[in-house]
Amino acid sequence: MPQSNGRRTSRRDIYLKLRQMVLTLELAPGAALSENELAASLGVSRTPVRESLILLAQEGLVQVFPKIGSFVSRVDPAQVADAQFLREAVELASLEDLPERLDAGIVAELRDNLERQRATGLGREEFFALDEAFHQALLRLSGHGNAWTTVAAAKGHLDRARRLGLHGHESPAVFADQHQEIFAAVESGDVPLARSRMRDHLRAVFNDIERIRAHAPELFASGSSTVPVRRSVVVWE
Repeated sequence: MPQSNGRRTSRRDIYLKLRQMVLTLELAPGAALSENELAASLGVSRTPVRESLILLAQEGLVQVFPKIGSFVSRVDPAQVADAQFLREAVELASLEDLPERLDAGIVAELRDNLERQRATGLGREEFFALDEAFHQALLRLSGHGNAWTTVAAAKGHLDRARRLGLHGHESPAVFADQHQEIFAAVESGDVPLARSRMRDHLRAVFNDIERIRAHAPELFASGSSTVPVRRSVVVWE
């Protein structure tokens, strides 16, 4: 029985690893996937890799074409918009439920987060993690921290678009400034301003998509049903 649990854990770990590789763009949108190569790089058999790719296909992060192969799904602007709609609805609504007296511990956590966002030499993935923690802490501040799980599960395409957006900026400072403006409005109790700043911040991803698609259209779904070709895809040069 313990051995069976170990196999399940191993398969879960492989799925989470591959999902993270897709979301962080290590496996680029449109890239061909080889079960053999992935299994070798992860040090496992093909079976957990194949099972993980099936799960990722169910999430829309991988596409499987019979007799051709599996590919990382290109970023789908329609799915980005759907996830953005959900995220915006949740985060804006949560701001309406901010208590008059804010939790001092969470406020201190947010201040520390904002300070770390401005650290010199901060990597994009490090900033992305701080960005996620910032938004999750705001939900906790309003008493809706558990809603983050639902939001996070729905935003795979959105997270890839956001990461592409980070690659398109010389520095994440612009996003750190937006976070600071949101927090300042929250701390002062100006909910309408906090909602306005949050809405503008969350919708910035749409401008990033258009800017990046002009530079690298192959990273995005076109709406056609064209079968992909097995070739290398470069995310950013």
